[in-house]
Amino acid sequence: MFGLGFSKALTVGSSAPLFALPDQDGHQVVLADALKVGPVVVYFYPRDDTPGCTAQACKFRDGYADFSDAGAQVLGISADTVDSHKKFAERYRLPFRLLADTDDAVHTAYGVQAALGLIRGRVTYVIDSTGVIRHVFEDRLHATAHVSDALQVLRTLKAGQ
Repeated sequence: MFGLGFSKALTVGSSAPLFALPDQDGHQVVLADALKVGPVVVYFYPRDDTPGCTAQACKFRDGYADFSDAGAQVLGISADTVDSHKKFAERYRLPFRLLADTDDAVHTAYGVQAALGLIRGRVTYVIDSTGVIRHVFEDRLHATAHVSDALQVLRTLKAGQ
C-alpha cells in the first residue's frame, strides 16, 4: 500500500470492487445496494478537517443538488473513524455519507495509495449503475476539481441514456 505515490488506481471499464463500510452515523453502506438506485461517485480523500479535504467536501456539498439531479449518490471515503466523520459532516453540514475505511481495505481494493507512506491519495471514481467504473480522476493538489469533473461525466452519462 505504501509506495512512492504512484497509484495503481483502477481504470475506466473495470468493475468497481464491492464494499460495505460504516457511515458517519454508524450505518452500513453497501455499494451494491447504492448501485441499484443509480450511479455512485466515490471519492477518496486523505483526512477530515484538513484544508484541502474540507474544501473538497464543501464543494461536493455545494453541488449536491446537481449530483442528485444527475441521479447519483456521493460517498466520501477516508481512513478516519465514524466519530471523526460525524463531527466533520455536522460541522460543514454535509448532505452525503462519509465512510470509515479504518483498515484501508477499500483503499487497497481501489488502488488508492499514500505518497511516500505519508499523504493519502485523493481519487474520485464515477461508477455507473451496472458497477462499471466510467471515470477516474486523481489529483492530490486540486481537491475541488474532482467535483466539477465528476459532475461533467455524470451529465454525459445521463445524456447518453
